Amino acid sequence: MTAQIIDGKAIAQQLLASIKTKINIRIASGKRAPCLAVVLVGADAASAIYVRNKRIACEKVGIKSIAYDLSSSTSEADLFGLIDNLNHDANVDGILVQSPLPPQISEEQLIESISVDKDVDGFHPYNIGRLAVRQPTLRSCTPFGVIKLLQAVNIDLMGLDTVIVGVSNHVGRPMALELLLAGCTVTSCHRHTKNLAEKVNNADLVVAAAGKPGLIKGDWIKEGAIVVDIGISRLSDGSICGDVEFNIAKARASYITPVPGGVGPMTVATLMENTLLALELKEKK
Repeated sequence: MTAQIIDGKAIAQQLLASIKTKINIRIASGKRAPCLAVVLVGADAASAIYVRNKRIACEKVGIKSIAYDLSSSTSEADLFGLIDNLNHDANVDGILVQSPLPPQISEEQLIESISVDKDVDGFHPYNIGRLAVRQPTLRSCTPFGVIKLLQAVNIDLMGLDTVIVGVSNHVGRPMALELLLAGCTVTSCHRHTKNLAEKVNNADLVVAAAGKPGLIKGDWIKEGAIVVDIGISRLSDGSICGDVEFNIAKARASYITPVPGGVGPMTVATLMENTLLALELKEKK
């Protein structure tokens, strides 16, 4: 068996094209385009690339992007003051603060300082809570992007035995909630999990979200299983890899996402969709 490679780039482009069409229709009817404020604190090279990709996506679909590039010495008070101003700016629909943040800034408090209606990352406890009680609005971009990715290749998630490796607040935990909502039976694994290989080997769907290169061995994958690799790491030789041993796993799986080019583009596309949704929800109030 050789797995079907799920092309996240192509699927994300389709989603972006759909968003662009919706925004063009808005503008033609006399409504304004959505507006996303993107805040970068410090000069982390990887963060700068991620922010640039998000700004490029905004331009591609017709979302207005406002850039705030702050120094790494920015105080927590100054950053929170900026967030407060953006919360009260009626022309700003979404607020994104790129992580990681400098040590003087509490990421948890920052997330809670963003208005739930402008939390287009879907990280606020209120929005995670809505997902938990099956009433989602703004959903975490990467987990929701995974759902869209699997739907795009017509995978029926209902009833699948699913293992998620990784329980971070931004990815692993909301991923479990998304898959529960989709009808999966979900097992979440972490550093204290016993017999990880056995649990992975019993799964119909494996979602790797630990951020540890090669953690999940290819021969752990059950024949015919679906593998979604969210992890992304840069190795000492400069190459990029995921959490799963790709070349071995793809010989056993039925579907698999590559790294890069799998989940990553869907995260950005879902962010664009959330920004449009945030504006639409505001207009209904």
